[in-house]
Amino acid sequence: MKRKPIVTIFVMLAFVVGLSGCATNTTHENTKKGAGIGALVGAAAGAIIGYQNDHSGGALRGALIGGAAGGAMGAGAGAYMDKQQTEFERQLSSERAQHQIEIERQQNEILKLTMNSEVSFDFNSARIKSTFYSPLNKMADIMNRYPRTQIVIVGHTDSVGSEQYNFDLSHRRAIAVADYLVSRGVAAPRLGTEGRGELEPIAGNDTDAGRAQNRRVEVFVVPDQNLG
Repeated sequence: MKRKPIVTIFVMLAFVVGLSGCATNTTHENTKKGAGIGALVGAAAGAIIGYQNDHSGGALRGALIGGAAGGAMGAGAGAYMDKQQTEFERQLSSERAQHQIEIERQQNEILKLTMNSEVSFDFNSARIKSTFYSPLNKMADIMNRYPRTQIVIVGHTDSVGSEQYNFDLSHRRAIAVADYLVSRGVAAPRLGTEGRGELEPIAGNDTDAGRAQNRRVEVFVVPDQNLG
């Protein structure tokens, strides 16, 4: 299944709307109102739809259209994502306790799930580890029960190897996760993938521990632009 990279649009949108940061994932604030936040949520969802339909620039146009449509989004989207976040946290509690998975709530109502290399893929491999099946099954079950979201999967690597090789490896890992979610019933049109290779490290690549942190998969769960 060939998928197209789209998460880069999120960064552009953040600058356009002028919002950044994240909310605490313990308070589960469901009253984040205002046209700015709603516009970014709608724009992100619009970017997914636009990029799927037109890789030559339709993503940005779709993002802007989605942003306009999403300007009125507020507590409704927040409540919907609150419930979904609570389920992710409950179902993945053991993985979170072992620091295998992190769950964050973005200020724009997007949920971000980060899976480290210990649970996801072996070094230099795009084959899903057997230990990754259980958390992916839980994630797919929740995604199927909350269909009013789009899902973006982003792969990352450390800096070992060439930049092009790492980009390809990270994208193959993202595709592998997307394909597995589809096999568990998640609708393919909801999914997009991107490989970021070694471009976005979260730790230094000069130690084994740092490189292990950089080898990760991120899953962004984005509310639909018409979810208000």
